Amino acid sequence: MSDQFGVWNLDGRPAQECVERASAIMASQGSDGQSVFAEGNYGIVYSAFHTTKESLHERQPHVSPNGIVATWNGRMDNRDELSNELNIPTDTATDVMLAASSFEQWRTDAFARITGDWATSIWDAKEQTLWLATDYLGIMRVYLCRTHHSVAWCTQLNPLVRLFGNFFTIDDEYIAGYLGLSPSAHRTPYREVQSVAPGCFVAIRECGTTTHRYWKLPVNRRIEYKSDAEYEEHFRTLLTRAVRRRLRSNSPVLAELSGGLDSSTIVCIADHIIAKGEADVRLDTVSYYDPAEAASDERPYIAYVEKKRGRTGHHIDTGSYGGVISFDYPYLVAVPGANGGTKGIRGALLRLMQDQHYRVVLSGSGGDEFLGGIPNPAPHLADLIVKGRLITLARELAAWSLIKKQPWIHLFWSALILLFPASIRAHCTKETGIPPWINTTFVRRHRLRILQAGPQGRYGFWLPTRISSARTLIAMRRQLAYSSAYSGGFEERRYPYLDQHLIEFLFSIPAAQLLRPGQRRSLMRRALSGIVPSEVLSRRTKGSVARSALATIQDEWRAVESLLHQPLSATAGYIDGPRFAEALDRAKSGDAPHLVDLIKSLQLEAWLRHLASYGVGSRSLPKAPLDGASFSHLTSGSAIPHRQERFLPVEHLTLRERR
Repeated sequence: MSDQFGVWNLDGRPAQECVERASAIMASQGSDGQSVFAEGNYGIVYSAFHTTKESLHERQPHVSPNGIVATWNGRMDNRDELSNELNIPTDTATDVMLAASSFEQWRTDAFARITGDWATSIWDAKEQTLWLATDYLGIMRVYLCRTHHSVAWCTQLNPLVRLFGNFFTIDDEYIAGYLGLSPSAHRTPYREVQSVAPGCFVAIRECGTTTHRYWKLPVNRRIEYKSDAEYEEHFRTLLTRAVRRRLRSNSPVLAELSGGLDSSTIVCIADHIIAKGEADVRLDTVSYYDPAEAASDERPYIAYVEKKRGRTGHHIDTGSYGGVISFDYPYLVAVPGANGGTKGIRGALLRLMQDQHYRVVLSGSGGDEFLGGIPNPAPHLADLIVKGRLITLARELAAWSLIKKQPWIHLFWSALILLFPASIRAHCTKETGIPPWINTTFVRRHRLRILQAGPQGRYGFWLPTRISSARTLIAMRRQLAYSSAYSGGFEERRYPYLDQHLIEFLFSIPAAQLLRPGQRRSLMRRALSGIVPSEVLSRRTKGSVARSALATIQDEWRAVESLLHQPLSATAGYIDGPRFAEALDRAKSGDAPHLVDLIKSLQLEAWLRHLASYGVGSRSLPKAPLDGASFSHLTSGSAIPHRQERFLPVEHLTLRERR
């Protein structure tokens, strides 16, 4: 995907020097060239990575006749609609031109009109205002840091860290989120950098910075049909459109095919779209397998889809690339665990993409989360409790008790507890067990038990199913925020199940359409009959991988031991060193009840040492934001000018609701 960097010196100093340094850092990221714009105290670097036919004709930054300077990253899905409203010929309009024209026509109301995966910056020199905005879910990102005299932003986190990281401090709130389930979507590991929140835009003026929300969950919207067939038809239509939108590409598209229902559905629907001539693109598949992981060998199900397609896709043997955990960081990495241990697999994928000229990857992420992949009847049962429908509740408890093979009283309790405050829920559920090596003071200070209970919020009198859907959306935003912080370079990942219109539909239909006793993924399975191979459509479970992670700890014990020597994470107050060593020693023997947490803690320690080697966010620095030089001077080895200024932590940014 393309990347953009910008700087605005609020005190009027020329932006040229900072732009040139950013350009050098980002030179390797744009496969299709780089453009630089510097006009006085405002500057932009744009590294192009074209993924659509229209993007080949872009000139970014785009400067409108009225002087609006706009950059755009991503894919606009409602191009035709906006082109008609703006009276701009579709065949000559680029996405960035439409974004700039929309802003000139409707100002900040334009952001709510744009659908797709996108991030944009809009500069109006007359108003001396900069706007940054991202799509409703945060699939594309913009990172922002500000001093009293300068503002810098970028669609990737790494360039900001490389430019200014020596003056950043670690954000303990982010670390708490990382050790819990996931950090908040607007946070980064650095107190001085925030990400523009999903579904929001940031207005930056010399007097301050404010965040405004332009998209909210459609909690008051209800879709009620008379028959299941109507829900199925509507779902099929929206999912087909979501896939079609993501087939808009100027190069062959690669779809991940795992053999599960989500990825198989995307491939089968895409084939149908291409066969009808509704997309002019070639679609290939890539599948991963490990012969040593018998429980997760999906090749039989992959073969069913390949047989339906009439051709075999690319297969990558993940077992040939060693363990699934790595503690090596060959270059500066901005977030903990970002090397993920899959660099060998990642390298194989990148080589495949470069050899076959793929730029777009279709992913099945979101299907499990939003279509009932994990059958949990608790929110639906809690709805019945709130509504006082006791007879229906008794009937549903009996049915689910048979399906789940659990006593009905356990199911009732799991539903009832959803009505309790988060602080009580956190102490009553097994999911919030804190690993024994996490520092107890750190746990209390950052309310880690509540963090592990999942995303919280102020939901008022929403029904439990609505609250559950909202929390799922927040969790997905956090997952995307984390993965986006270290992605980028040579691919654009697209997620059909995260299409805005599809998600809004799923939030608006009765919960019973998605999940019924004995009918896991009810709506999806009913709607896709005859489209997806029956062997895949009717499968009950999907394999999981656990052996490789534990085996890597055992095989890489020497590297693990080196991380236990004076761990920085213990010095920082995140973990208890002796208990951490004890847990790892047990894992070496095959006993790891908190395996995922153990791996995350190991990767945190490796990452802290990695940062220290670059002098970034050193824990010897005070927790308060440090005084640092203005952005035009903040690079390694440059002299700090006599005039000092202070980086502003993310807490200085406020949220103002759109009315």
